[in-house]
Amino acid sequence: MARLISEKFAAWEAECEKRFNTLKTNEEELNRIFAEIYDMVGEVPIEVEDKYVSVRKADLQRDIKSLLSYAVGCVMGRYSLDKDGLILADQGSTVEDFLAKVPDPSFMCDDDGIIPITDEDYFGEDDIVSHVIEFLRVAYGEETLEENLEFIAEALDGAGKPARGVIRDYFLKDFYVDHVKTYKKRPIYWLFDSGKLNGFKCLIYMHRYTPDFLARIRTDYVHEQQERYRTQLAHIDSQLERASTKEKAILLRQRKKFQDQLRETSDFEERIHHLADQMISIDLDDGVAVNYAKFSDVLKRIK
Repeated sequence: MARLISEKFAAWEAECEKRFNTLKTNEEELNRIFAEIYDMVGEVPIEVEDKYVSVRKADLQRDIKSLLSYAVGCVMGRYSLDKDGLILADQGSTVEDFLAKVPDPSFMCDDDGIIPITDEDYFGEDDIVSHVIEFLRVAYGEETLEENLEFIAEALDGAGKPARGVIRDYFLKDFYVDHVKTYKKRPIYWLFDSGKLNGFKCLIYMHRYTPDFLARIRTDYVHEQQERYRTQLAHIDSQLERASTKEKAILLRQRKKFQDQLRETSDFEERIHHLADQMISIDLDDGVAVNYAKFSDVLKRIK
């Protein structure tokens, strides 16, 4: 059955408001009772300010970001639409482990747990936005997909802009910041990041990490991205030969962008190559901080 996220949020908002008001009323009644017991009526405050009530109201942007985080969790296999609780949470978890717990999933986790994040859709079905769109299609239905994408984009302050572009920008710029904040600087998803020019980024799930992960990132993703940049540059060079003056200015700007991204990605490839050759192991019992530091040359810096 097709469903609208806007309607789901409205129901959630009403539930949160009811729960908030009930708890606030109860806390104020307790204050009144204790004030009477200790003969302090009129001397201590009875009313409770909203900020001191111990449950939160719904917040559209925060809750939409939480939905996107859950979607990423389903892509990684940490969660499943078909079963409650954690699915993959052991070190070195695999797709086979996922299927052992969810034999016939309505939404399948990613096969290798490596999710590229780029400023354009270079990786097709493996692209982070493609994964999220498929998650929304399965969870809420094909008929409401576009409306749900628009609702998400508006919640991310992208009203009036193409929804897919807004969602892509969120994953490029803000998702990891929010994830690190949520997990108090101990992220479970790790962002491999070439630099400020967004030449190449990808997310992995630390519980699915194995010593050959960096080699797979390098050969299956970074090398492919480098080749795409080279193809784009060759295409632009061929267009420049017959372009008008105005078109040439646009093409030259694009050319510089791809050249800079290729340069950044090539530098990243050298760094990840060095680490990949070491076949680094991690131990989840050592904690995120210790394990994250092993890959500091290629992971997004945590501030």
